[in-house]
Amino acid sequence: MIGAQKKRRQEEFSISFLDVICCGFGAIVLLLMIAKTAEPIVLEEAEVDLEGQVLELQQQLGEIRGETTVINRDLNSKREQIDIERKRIANLRGELEALQAEFASKTEGQSEDGKLKGELTIALQSITDEMRRLLGENYQRKNNVIGGIPVDSEYILFIIDTSGSMFNYGWDRMMAEMVNTLDLYPNVKGIQVMNDMGDYMFFNYRNKWIPDTPGRRQAILKRLKSWNPFSNSSPVEGIQKAVRSFYDPSKKISIYVLGDEFTGKSIRRVMLAVERVNAKHGEGKRNIRIHAVGFPVQFSRPPHLQTTGLRFAALMRELTYRNGGTFVGLNDFR
Repeated sequence: MIGAQKKRRQEEFSISFLDVICCGFGAIVLLLMIAKTAEPIVLEEAEVDLEGQVLELQQQLGEIRGETTVINRDLNSKREQIDIERKRIANLRGELEALQAEFASKTEGQSEDGKLKGELTIALQSITDEMRRLLGENYQRKNNVIGGIPVDSEYILFIIDTSGSMFNYGWDRMMAEMVNTLDLYPNVKGIQVMNDMGDYMFFNYRNKWIPDTPGRRQAILKRLKSWNPFSNSSPVEGIQKAVRSFYDPSKKISIYVLGDEFTGKSIRRVMLAVERVNAKHGEGKRNIRIHAVGFPVQFSRPPHLQTTGLRFAALMRELTYRNGGTFVGLNDFR
């Protein structure tokens, strides 16, 4: 009896222990199943959010790289412009110093009376045999100059600035100066009109002179009222083309430059280019005289925007001096 009771107690203990263990294990499994049920959804949402954020960041990175490329390109462009402007400033300083030295050497040793006389004296050209034949031996001009410019040439060529500043603000005054100039040449052998880019007013007279007749003069003035071809606001191209196209040692030619600004890079280069073509002859005189009339359109603007007007005056003053002409700066363009 005693042995049977012990055996029974041991079996009951063993079964109860197993029940407890199984229940505990089952609870753990149940908890794990409950926890695993929600986890895949959370992970999937997290993966989707991360992919969207990665794509957005990649897009932002691409935009930033593009903006950086544009900024670097603009920066390089600005640096190049600064280098160009610095070189231009250095060239202008050199040209200014050369002009100052030349002016000082010419005025050195002169008295005040001599200086005034030099400023007021105008070197008049003599009438050629051809002009005597055309006008007669006893002909006397009513006026030898237009604003100090000699007017005895046999051929006259006009180079006109057709830029927006001239056409919109100085055109009426320019027309008046054209009429005055033509009136001072009552009879010449040829006329030509080009713009500052070297474009001809009448293409059918390209590289040749327009015959001087009253009808042709009226046609020139009529066409001039609305003539507005493209211009880069620099007379250099027109001057060089005119000298190359019409240079003739047997002809007395005068070029009239009518403009208000010079946007080129170097005044010195212009001087050298014209000197190579317009060679001296005889007593050191040029075959082609270059005169200029400056219209003060740019000087109606703020001081920091007047640079091109000042450079035009500097260029024309030196160019006309070296080529036997005269520069006249008007005090009003209206």
